[in-house]
Amino acid sequence: MKLSKMAGSALLLIAFHTASAQDLMSELDSVPKQKEITASAFKGLQVCSMQSTKMTNKNEWYFLVSHRFGDLKEGINNFFGFDNALTKIGGIYGVTNWLNISLARHTYNKTFEAGLKYRLANQMEDGFPVTIVGYNTLDVNGSKFDKALYPNFKQSNRLAYSTQLLISRKFSDAISLEVVPVYIHKNLYDLQPGTDKKDQFVVGMGGRCKISKRISFNLEYAARVNPEEHEYYHNPLTAGFDIDTGGHVFQLVFSNAQPMNDIAYFTNATGKWNGGSVYFGFNLYRVF
Repeated sequence: MKLSKMAGSALLLIAFHTASAQDLMSELDSVPKQKEITASAFKGLQVCSMQSTKMTNKNEWYFLVSHRFGDLKEGINNFFGFDNALTKIGGIYGVTNWLNISLARHTYNKTFEAGLKYRLANQMEDGFPVTIVGYNTLDVNGSKFDKALYPNFKQSNRLAYSTQLLISRKFSDAISLEVVPVYIHKNLYDLQPGTDKKDQFVVGMGGRCKISKRISFNLEYAARVNPEEHEYYHNPLTAGFDIDTGGHVFQLVFSNAQPMNDIAYFTNATGKWNGGSVYFGFNLYRVF
């Protein structure tokens, strides 16, 4: 009798512990799992020429060298563009994981370009669908202006600004897309009708398609919302390749826009893909 009571008590105790364990597992399963940030949609800090939503990490410093050679259609006459290259040299620093600052010098108009890039939202796994990054630039035209030719010239005329909102989505390990609305303001611009404007709005679009472990094909296009299309300035269209060498990202690009500062790239493209000028170049990033 005592043995049967002891066996019954043991069975009740085991049943109680089993039920408690099941309740605990149910509670653990009901706790929301921490959502993870989706990996960067782009390998490079630029899609081709326009900015991507990728940012430098905190305390990382990137050294940047970019070239856009001259018109390829000139052939051997300008050594396939090598005689008329434009150069950009700059640096990018990660103040935090969500804030980058940059400074660059361009041979185009002897321009100094300062940039501020800041992340507003991350694409999340099974959560928020896109990454959103803000980007602002300030250009200072360093060219020499003869006071005799420009009697009304002011130092403030050297300044130009851009405000950009970079919105990207990584659809898979191979495919990423980005949309970039842009506002541009110039204190100095061509007053001739049909050539340039003080304020311009642009919508850029870009994408990345991974074709191997270390190589991707990139494409971007920017359309001016309020254009005055004519024979000189056109919407920029650029194609290129990302090559990941491990220590740095090397980008090869072909574009109808030779300038590399954002303001001129979006609004002062002089080439045409259909029988006009096309410029070959590269972007080289080295991280420290």
